[in-house]
Amino acid sequence: MESLGAMINTAVNPFADSLADAVFFSITIGDAKIPLIVAWLVAAGVFFTIYLRGLNLRGMPEALRIVSGRRQFPDDTGEISAWAALSTAISGTVGIGNIGGVAVAISLGGPGATFWLIVAGLLGMATKCAECVLGVHYRQVGDDDAVSGGPMYYLRAGFAERGWKNTGRVLGGFYAATIVFGCLGIGNMFQSNQAYEQVVTATGGTSSPLAAHAIGFGLVLAASVALVILGGIRSIARVTTRLVPAMAGLYCLGCLLVITMNASELPAAIAAIFVGAVTPEGIGGGMIGVMMLGFQRAAFSNEAGLGSAAIAHSAVRTHHPATEGLVALLEPFIDTVIICTMTALVILTTIYEPGLSEGGVQGVALTSAAFESTLSWSPPLVAVAALLFAYSTMIAWAYYGLKAWTYLVGEGTAKEIVFKIVYCAFVVVGCTIDLAAVLKLSDALIFVVAFPNILGLYLLAPKIRSILDDYMSSVAQREN
Repeated sequence: MESLGAMINTAVNPFADSLADAVFFSITIGDAKIPLIVAWLVAAGVFFTIYLRGLNLRGMPEALRIVSGRRQFPDDTGEISAWAALSTAISGTVGIGNIGGVAVAISLGGPGATFWLIVAGLLGMATKCAECVLGVHYRQVGDDDAVSGGPMYYLRAGFAERGWKNTGRVLGGFYAATIVFGCLGIGNMFQSNQAYEQVVTATGGTSSPLAAHAIGFGLVLAASVALVILGGIRSIARVTTRLVPAMAGLYCLGCLLVITMNASELPAAIAAIFVGAVTPEGIGGGMIGVMMLGFQRAAFSNEAGLGSAAIAHSAVRTHHPATEGLVALLEPFIDTVIICTMTALVILTTIYEPGLSEGGVQGVALTSAAFESTLSWSPPLVAVAALLFAYSTMIAWAYYGLKAWTYLVGEGTAKEIVFKIVYCAFVVVGCTIDLAAVLKLSDALIFVVAFPNILGLYLLAPKIRSILDDYMSSVAQREN
C-alpha cells in the first residue's frame, strides 16, 4: 500500500498542479487576488438571495415545519424523510473543514475571516435551496421505487427543455464524472487520512500503538463504511439521522463550555470579528483578501453551489419539489453560521493572537490546542469528533459518488457493488499516503463542478422561482 501511495502521488502531482492553477485562477485588483471560482460561487449566492426575494431567511420557519413532519402527505413519493435527507446532506458537509478549515481561515486571515465566512453561509442558503428544488423536480423514480437525482439529471433535462439537448447531456456527464473522481479524494481519502492522523496524535503521536498500523486502521474504517453504504440510501439515512445530531450537538456543547469558561474574552472576540472584517491585519489584499479567504473556506465547508447535496435531497418523500429546497437552506446555516462560528469563537477566546500562522500550528491541531488551553482533557474528544465528522462525510459522499457512477454506467447491483468496493479500498489507501497531490487534484475537481451546476441554476432560475412561489402561495392560502 505504501508503494501504491507513492505511485499515486508521482502520477497525479504534475496534473494536479496544472488543474489547480487553472481552477483557482485569480485576477488581481490592487493588492487583492480574487479566485474566479470563488467569485462565481459568491455571485450565485448574491443573485439567488435577491432573485428569490430573501427566501434564505423568510423561508426558515416553513423549513422547520417541514423537517418536523408537519407538512407530510399520504401521497408523498420518495425513499427517505425530509429529516433523513437533511441529516445525510449535512453529514456530507459537516466534516474536518468545520474543525480545521475555520482554524486555517483565522490563522491566515485573522478574526475578520469569520465574518465573511458567516456572510458566505447566509448567501449560500439561497443557492443550496435553488439546486435542491431542481434536484427533486427533475429526479427519476425507477421501477423499484429507487430515486436518482442531482445536477447531472437537471442539467440534462433542463437544457433539453430549452432545446440544448446535446449540451445538457455533455454537461450532465461531465458533472457526474467529476463527482465520481472527486468523491474518492475530498470525500474519502482526505477524510480517512485526517481521521487516522488525529487518532494517532491523540493516542501518543509517534509513540502511539497505531503509528505503524495505518493499513489496519484503514481496513477497520473501510469495513465500518461498507457496513453502512452496502444498504443504500435508506441505510445511510438511518445512520446519519442518529449520528449527525449527536456529533454536532456534542461538539457544539463542547464549544459552548469553552466559550462560557472564557466569557470575559467574548466581547473582545466579537469586536475583533467585525473590526477585522474591514480592517484586517497581516493579509495581502486587505479587506478583499480576507473576504475571499472567508468565502473560500465557507464554500469548502457547506458546498453551496457545488450541487452535491441535491443528490441526497432528491431521494426525499415529498409531494412538492419546493419542500426540499426549503429544507436544504438550513444546511449552510447549521454547518457554517452555527458550527463554524462556534469553532471560531473557541479559538478567538482562547489562544488567538496576531501572527498565529507564523507559529506553524494550523488546522485541526490549532482547534485542538484551543480546546486544550481551557480543558486539558479535551484533545482525545476533539480527535473523536474529527473521526465522527470524517466518517459521516465518507458515507454521504459514497452515496453521491454512487449516484454519479450509475448515471454514467447504468443501474444494476453488480455495477453498484464494483463502485462500493473501489470506494472502500480508497479509504484504506487514504490512511497510508501523503495526500498533498491527491487532495489538490480532488479539491480542484470538486470546484470544477460549480461551473456547469451554477450555469444550470441561472438558466433554470425562472422555473426555480415559479416552483417556490407556487408552494409558498399554497401555504399562505392554507394558513388563511
